[in-house]
Amino acid sequence: MSAPLLLAIAAVCAALAVSLAATAVGIPPTQRERMLKILSEFGENRITDTRPPKPTLYNRVRPGLLWFFQHTGDLITPPAMKLRLARQLDYAGNPPAWPVDRVVQARMFGVIFFAVVGYVIYPKHAALSGLAGIVIGLVLPELLVRNLGQKRQQALARSLPDVLDALVIGVEAGLGLDAALAQVAQMQQGPMPDEVRRLLQEMQLGVSRTDALRALSARTTSLDLKRMITALVQAGEMGISVAGILREHAADQRLRRRQRAEESAQKVAIKLLFPVLFCLFPVIFVVVLGPAILTVMANFG
Repeated sequence: MSAPLLLAIAAVCAALAVSLAATAVGIPPTQRERMLKILSEFGENRITDTRPPKPTLYNRVRPGLLWFFQHTGDLITPPAMKLRLARQLDYAGNPPAWPVDRVVQARMFGVIFFAVVGYVIYPKHAALSGLAGIVIGLVLPELLVRNLGQKRQQALARSLPDVLDALVIGVEAGLGLDAALAQVAQMQQGPMPDEVRRLLQEMQLGVSRTDALRALSARTTSLDLKRMITALVQAGEMGISVAGILREHAADQRLRRRQRAEESAQKVAIKLLFPVLFCLFPVIFVVVLGPAILTVMANFG
């Protein structure tokens, strides 16, 4: 078979392949294909299995472990500490996954876990390492909760000026204080809008605005927010318009936020002093003085 004939057959085959591909692409999908595509957007199978799960060893042991950690945690956690943990959880926003009972259980679990870890690491000093593990297990959950609360209160203080600006805009536009708070809770996200949502929910449950504001003041450590709540409570009791109060507090909070930013910027040099002193200077000394020291050692060796 000659070469031109082979080239002609190859060209015809290529043309047929291109035409078949174009035809396949142009053919509209069938109804079954369309349904499968729609169902794939919602997951492969959205029908949940209603049968109870098979019992596992963990599911059988879990209730007993929870009972043990709860009761032993109650023994090592006095009521005053529970109240302190509840207050710290209020500052942290009351995470749904970590109520007071779970923190108490975590304290007992930490005692056992860190005591065993200390014994494994230092078996020669089992009593001392076990005591250190017990102390760590008792203190660590409370420290974590306190740290979470401090971070949330700092974020709340940072978002307070924006919330006040939104309240000022709403009140000056003709809305009442409750309607302006509802707009803030609906349009914004963050720790302060979350507290506003909780405030509105308490008011919907029948709590007066004054009591709800005082409860909000008890859930925060921000002095700026406490001052604003005190001013709003006094304005409500005396019948004073809140527009001017909110405007003054908003301007004051913007100024305070700028001052906090400038203060943080001034602290950067001090915070960089020790890392530079202990990490950068030794390397510079080695690079600069190293060759000279080697030369002196070679000459006087």
